[in-house]
Amino acid sequence: MDKDNRVEEKFNQRSWNEIKTNDSWSIFKIMAEFVEGYDKLGEIGPCVSIFGSARTKPGTPYYRMAREIALKLTEKGYGVITGGGPGIMEAGNRGAHDGGGTSVGLNIELPFEQNGNPWIDSDKSIDFDYFFVRKVMFVKYSQGFIVMPGGFGTLDELFESMTLIQTSKIGRFPIILVGKTFWAGLIDWVKNTLLEKEGNISAKDLDLWQVVDTADEAVDAIDQFYSKYLLKPNF
Repeated sequence: MDKDNRVEEKFNQRSWNEIKTNDSWSIFKIMAEFVEGYDKLGEIGPCVSIFGSARTKPGTPYYRMAREIALKLTEKGYGVITGGGPGIMEAGNRGAHDGGGTSVGLNIELPFEQNGNPWIDSDKSIDFDYFFVRKVMFVKYSQGFIVMPGGFGTLDELFESMTLIQTSKIGRFPIILVGKTFWAGLIDWVKNTLLEKEGNISAKDLDLWQVVDTADEAVDAIDQFYSKYLLKPNF
């Protein structure tokens, strides 16, 4: 083996050892995020998560609707959980603040966004490094998901929640898609391609969500679901 190859092998082995060490120590960081999340969220009471784009501007129709939905949820006794950032998340926290209700922000550290919005309760703002820990908190401590128009992150949260319900990893809870025009193309694809053409889902899976167009319809859908059940935290 020539000198260059020996140096490269030594470098690669050292790099691999460092990776293994860092991976091992990261377990403690992950545990710390779970512990902080459980400690802070375990006492918040019934809450609904509101998802949507961080790019939605104040004053736009979906921003106003998210704020209205959050306000109406607080009037029904629910708190509101968001991802803690701008756009729809800010609107959700702002609406909860308007109604004097619980306003939770689960912030994530990202390279190009995000900073916590000013409408989160000071004792209910939590910062995460790991998306998967943050998503556990959304599912564990939410009694329903309100899904406004958004991008990849919103779709990720939507499909993960449906997968967990579909596979009976969590109990059923309401998933409300807001904006029939926005969601129509995705829903048609799910029906026409996933169900009818490919057979990759069952017909009953189409019942995992409900699509609405107004704030009143969104809140009523949550209320109607829990009129059949004893409302309690999802754990």
